Amino acid sequence: MTIGKLKEIGKKQLENLEDGKIKAHILLEFILNMSNSELVIYENKSVDEQDVNAYLQYLNEVKEGYPVQYITHNQAFMGLDFYVDENVLIPQPDTEILVEEAIRVINEKNTNITKEINKREKVIDAQKINQEEYNVLDLCTGSGAIAISIAKYTNAKVYASDVSNEALNVARKNAKKHETNIEFINSDMFNNIAKNDFDIIVSNPPYIEKSTIPLLDKEVQSEPQIALDGGDDGLDFYRIISEQAYRFLKKDGSLMLEIAYNQKNSVSELLAQNEHYSNIECIKDLAGNDRVIIARVNKI
Repeated sequence: MTIGKLKEIGKKQLENLEDGKIKAHILLEFILNMSNSELVIYENKSVDEQDVNAYLQYLNEVKEGYPVQYITHNQAFMGLDFYVDENVLIPQPDTEILVEEAIRVINEKNTNITKEINKREKVIDAQKINQEEYNVLDLCTGSGAIAISIAKYTNAKVYASDVSNEALNVARKNAKKHETNIEFINSDMFNNIAKNDFDIIVSNPPYIEKSTIPLLDKEVQSEPQIALDGGDDGLDFYRIISEQAYRFLKKDGSLMLEIAYNQKNSVSELLAQNEHYSNIECIKDLAGNDRVIIARVNKI
């Protein structure tokens, strides 16, 4: 069977899935270890029977709702490729808004530090100061995509925690791949977090209502339940964060949380009820949905 024929089969098999044609193409690239252009150039090349069978098997799995990313062990995020498997959520483009906001805040502080250095006319390595003074915690890190992206694109010292050792193993693998120096902590939320002077805490916690999970797409249901289940109302982890996060942040530090499209008011209210938070705002994603809640910490 030729590559061209397999392309036709893949397109037909997944035609009823969202982005089915793209998923079929990604699978074929993965099975044959070829680029998109090579699949076009060698369209008439015959494919080994073993590869044909593997491709057909994967098509069936994807058709039944198994994520392509867990087959290829790859997901792009913030311009980087991340290893993913069944132990972690698959990083989504919407979460890039959270990372971009963290980078923006870090860069603003870096600029202010540099200006202050110039003002005092001291010959100091500004980059070194930034690394020493700016600390970020990624709570519920999963694959490490958020933490690693922040570390890759800023000079901040990044810490990343998760309750799952399996998830932390994936995150460590990604950190090594992208040559980022991140301190990983096995912790159930804040239980094992010893440091209490972070400049930023970011988190994409579990936020799906328990009763809603069985109604989700099969692909989402294939992801780890521990990373999806936010309790009966989806707010269990936001309650913990709102009650405890300020204790681990510097005065004027920032708390940044990804939320579901319908959780702006609920999460904002949880934070507003705590006197330690102010300047609560919401950032929308590219589709215009509420996506990230940001709060400033007031130490009292």
